Amino acid sequence: MNATFTGVHEYDEHLPDWSVAGMSAMNAEMRAIARDLSIQHPTPTSVRGYIDDVNVLDAELARGFLEIQLAENAGSHGVRGNPALWTGEALFAIISLMIRDFAPMNERILSATRRLEAIPGFLAGAYETVGDASIPLAWTAKALRECDGGAILLERGIDRWIDSATSVPARDARCRIAAARAKVAVLQFAEWLRTRPVAPESAMTCGPELYDLLLTRGHHCVRSRDDLLADVHDAFRRERSRLDVMALEVSESWRAVQQTLAADHPAPSKYLDAFARTWTACHARATSDDVVTWPDWPIRYTYFPGWTRDTAPYLYYLNYRSPAPFDPYTEYDYVVPPLPPIESTDAVEQHLRAWNHSVIKLNHVVHHGGVGHHVQNWHAYHRAPSHVGQIAAVDCASRIGMFCGGTMAEGWACYATGMLEERGFLSPFERVAEQHSRVRFLARAIVDIELHQRSMSFSDAVQFYAERVGMPADAAKGEAVKNSMFPCTAIMYWLGTQGILDLRETLRARRGAGWSLKAFHDELLGHGSIPVALAARLMSV
Repeated sequence: MNATFTGVHEYDEHLPDWSVAGMSAMNAEMRAIARDLSIQHPTPTSVRGYIDDVNVLDAELARGFLEIQLAENAGSHGVRGNPALWTGEALFAIISLMIRDFAPMNERILSATRRLEAIPGFLAGAYETVGDASIPLAWTAKALRECDGGAILLERGIDRWIDSATSVPARDARCRIAAARAKVAVLQFAEWLRTRPVAPESAMTCGPELYDLLLTRGHHCVRSRDDLLADVHDAFRRERSRLDVMALEVSESWRAVQQTLAADHPAPSKYLDAFARTWTACHARATSDDVVTWPDWPIRYTYFPGWTRDTAPYLYYLNYRSPAPFDPYTEYDYVVPPLPPIESTDAVEQHLRAWNHSVIKLNHVVHHGGVGHHVQNWHAYHRAPSHVGQIAAVDCASRIGMFCGGTMAEGWACYATGMLEERGFLSPFERVAEQHSRVRFLARAIVDIELHQRSMSFSDAVQFYAERVGMPADAAKGEAVKNSMFPCTAIMYWLGTQGILDLRETLRARRGAGWSLKAFHDELLGHGSIPVALAARLMSV
């Protein structure tokens, strides 16, 4: 799946081999590759070695990835214990071929057919690989929900997709038959999941050993967990208090601000157009202020395709899924859900309140489709000398392709929103909303560390989100579940953002009159999706 999402299409007809034998072979191959990399490109004695030879940098990042993958494969947070990894991989194997026109329809139908035919065997591998291991109830629930979405995809979705274009009828029939069989396999997998023994909540934590490996070898962070935790707790208290102050400056409370923002939404007839108009305004502000090189790589806001629309709410289905680095693009589709039927007045109003102007601007334009992820992706794909930096942050089935890409991808997107706030692009009410986002990613960093070092239980994490951040109960639980499944991931937003801010001030002071904001941003983004902490060391030599 990672190859397909990256634009490497030699494997579009295949699924991975996660059987016991397949995992053993994979681990052996990864160990051999790590040994070869250590011999051919040993870790340099100083950061200068990475600058002098990009292959040394890539080898170091690749070794870190392999160490993390081997550790995950050995524990319960990988495919041996997380059933949602299996459902995500199986379903996005098909979705990845349905949502991008990287090849003629007939070719993609054939690739999808062969993957569909492989799904029963792939999911059967979980019966052996996972075996009789107990699974946290929340992880099983997530996988079961994905099975529900998969059943929809493999029936209505496949039919709609095939019907959307003229192709070879015999090939269509084979694809429909394969989809029906894959649907049976998904439903059988769901029944099997319901019989699994339930693990205690404590099994949802990875423990400090794996967490520290992810922190040091994935994020290249040199600070200790204790130091990070003390720092983020201080930042959370400070920014949480600031949220209350900012809310009172414009309204009665944060809740009142939320209601005002929800009420400020597009008219139904202007819903889709609001995204494009806001994108144009964001582009105009960033270019007029000359804050970063913004390439000619426009976004087209459009509705979810009909063949994945009903499935999307059940899955890790992103509105902005990073473009494949090795596929050509002139304009890239950013998908959003359509309005409910216009006669459903209450449903339309509820939808528009959720997709209000603030959400459109902060999340779907600035953070994702504008100066945030989209601009960062272009710099990574077209300017990064590091091959790892080009591909690490590609969105794949359940997460990005390589863990090391996270702090740059998410750190830049959060930083970019704050940077446009500094330049007056946000209204007073939107500034409060952005402050709440800042509080939320600090809370996520706290939960991420404390949950996995076992100083906070899963139930405590849900309560923390509900009481200290103000999340609704379902959202608080959903956030804690994500934290538990993917350790050391939620912290990347804070690590990356704060790392960029710290580096900006350090280089501003060091470079004096020769410093410029645009040059700093372009230099940073030119490293691609590598850890911010590592990019900071490269830029500080």
